Amino acid sequence: MAAVAILGWMLFMSIDSAGQSPDGRPTGSAEDIVGLADRDDVNVLFILIDTLRADRLGAYGYERDTSPTLDRLSESGVRFARHLSQSSWTKASMASMWTSLHPPRTGVTRFDHVIPDEAIMPAETLQSAGFRTIGLYRNGWVAPTFGFQQGFDVYTRPAHRKRDQTVIAANPTIRGGSTDEDAIAEAIEFLRVSGEDQRWFLYLHLMDVHEYLYDEASAIFGGQYSDKYDSSIRWVDGTLEILFEYLAEWDLDQNTLVVIAVDHGEAFRERGIEGHARAVYRETTEIPWLLSFPFRLEPGLVVPTRTQNIDTWPTLFDLLGIDPPASTDGQSRMPEILAAARGESLGEDHEDTIGFAHLDTTWGKRDRATRDRVAITEGTYRYLRSELPGSGPRILEELFDADRDPRELDDRAEEEPEVVERLRAMARARLEEKPPWDAAPNRELDEFELNQLRALGYSIPK
Repeated sequence: MAAVAILGWMLFMSIDSAGQSPDGRPTGSAEDIVGLADRDDVNVLFILIDTLRADRLGAYGYERDTSPTLDRLSESGVRFARHLSQSSWTKASMASMWTSLHPPRTGVTRFDHVIPDEAIMPAETLQSAGFRTIGLYRNGWVAPTFGFQQGFDVYTRPAHRKRDQTVIAANPTIRGGSTDEDAIAEAIEFLRVSGEDQRWFLYLHLMDVHEYLYDEASAIFGGQYSDKYDSSIRWVDGTLEILFEYLAEWDLDQNTLVVIAVDHGEAFRERGIEGHARAVYRETTEIPWLLSFPFRLEPGLVVPTRTQNIDTWPTLFDLLGIDPPASTDGQSRMPEILAAARGESLGEDHEDTIGFAHLDTTWGKRDRATRDRVAITEGTYRYLRSELPGSGPRILEELFDADRDPRELDDRAEEEPEVVERLRAMARARLEEKPPWDAAPNRELDEFELNQLRALGYSIPK
């Protein structure tokens, strides 16, 4: 049966994990990881799952079976155990990930900021290295009008396909717009038609977890808000299984580096806050990062040290043997990957990374002064400095120790003032950093654009 004919049936069916296709990739080793840089056939499939918490995946210890596909991916690839987003809001987080710069260094921290032309985006670097670059995005915060299209041969929203009424009935949260199915369908069509023409970089920005979309077969966890979030993860996980089956069917899994990345997490009133883009606590900044190579690693690797989204592209460029842009705050995690693959220690002189996350809580307000929230992670500590609303400067400082309190709900700022003082200095230093270019430009958004963004659940005053 032709691939397109299969697609029309499969994209609306739940993929049972017991029916997974056998993994035909060869078994690899540390030397094969090093050897990726010498290959001239490796593609990059970069899947961004918007609003996905790490602790809601089985690979990260969740007790519910939300992610059988992603769990299998991690079992033969690399899982980064302590991975941090640089913001809890998509535009700021993605600008930071793409440029490998902290948010104050990108300058993209508010709703009308644009990534400047001077920024060298990963698609530009890969395009110069001979890759065909395709981006399919579903979140308006990464639209071309904000500068995210730089370096892409094609950068577009996936087209909305007309659905049969039986499909709509089986998807209780579906709305009139496009879904991740549409993005996956277009990705599969690109792979079918052009997947072997030249090396490619395919970026898919998925939104069904953000929108809590799921079908009847995925609705297996209950009816509460948090349960529906888990159901949407299960739904997207099954949709990705379809894409990975096509990769395997066409043998593209044997020359494709698969990246699972995330922009931020989601809060469920752990400390009275719901959603994201409001704070930088662990629930909105601790996210997954997974890599799957053109070969199996047996067993899969776990990198236990702190990593961050700004490390994503320095690591991928290192794996591919491509020189990264000169000005970056991130670092390649190849040493940690190879140490895990060889069963070696990084050595006593290896220092854990100091993590940084930032949010301007007035990002959606017109003509409102900046109000920063900052998180610094050092070992098991997380320090938070929040500028609170009201007249005059009001600063809230909190300190959590995940070793004592894994959920980070017990504030220890008064008990450990010396730690607060040390991390406060780091936070201030980060906030004073400047971009390698002039300030990020602004652009005026019309009401149509603003309404599209409001439809995602963001509060942007008129």
